[in-house]
Amino acid sequence: MDSIKIQRQWLKSNFDIVDSEDTDQGKKLPQPPIQKSYEEHEEIIDLPEVNKNVIKKNDVFDCFMDRKSNRVYKEEDISLEELSFLLWATQGVKKVVGKTNFATFRTVPSGGARHPFETYLVINRVEGLKKGVYRYLALEHKLVYLFNEEAMDEKVTEASEGQKFVASAPVTFIWSCIPYRTEWRYSVAAHKTILQDSGHLCQNLYLACEAIGCGTVAIGAYNQKAMDNFLKLDGENEFVIYVAPVGKIEAK
Repeated sequence: MDSIKIQRQWLKSNFDIVDSEDTDQGKKLPQPPIQKSYEEHEEIIDLPEVNKNVIKKNDVFDCFMDRKSNRVYKEEDISLEELSFLLWATQGVKKVVGKTNFATFRTVPSGGARHPFETYLVINRVEGLKKGVYRYLALEHKLVYLFNEEAMDEKVTEASEGQKFVASAPVTFIWSCIPYRTEWRYSVAAHKTILQDSGHLCQNLYLACEAIGCGTVAIGAYNQKAMDNFLKLDGENEFVIYVAPVGKIEAK
């Protein structure tokens, strides 16, 4: 029971004990980058411009009413236009503010406009993309191809605690968290904010999927170390925080 009470502290606001002058931002320490860097030699894929043509359900009331978790997907591929829309809906950058790229305004809210997430994609069936793992470059609205490896499906299934549909879905979103982006501003109050922000991400994915005839399901039950290792993350300064497979579903 004591361990449960300790974990509950993550759910509580700690802003009353934060002195803004004692945060790294208050100390005028360098701000962490708002996006992970990539090398010029890496394979970069341009995404189609986001538009409304992929939307099949325009009534937001219907999207809310019909939204549910889906674990069974059709064998049908997802188009690159549809993937572009889903990425924009979950982390799309509308505006960069500040002379030194201080913050981004996106399609989802984030405490202090810190947006501490990176979007990784396990691609199985997306038109125009080879199978493998990619990362979304939100600032440029592009993808960077990372890797493919043998037995990838088995590794993702194992990391997902045996949930095979996570590995076999046309595309699986895996969001990582770089906590220092938020800690830099909010110190010990950052972590509740990060957890709230991750919910914003996945709810937008649910509604965006519903609008284009796809389905998803929020996955919080995964093996942390195995999932971090799969994406080659250090597990400390960057680690997986949420998983969501996506695929076409039968029309209601």
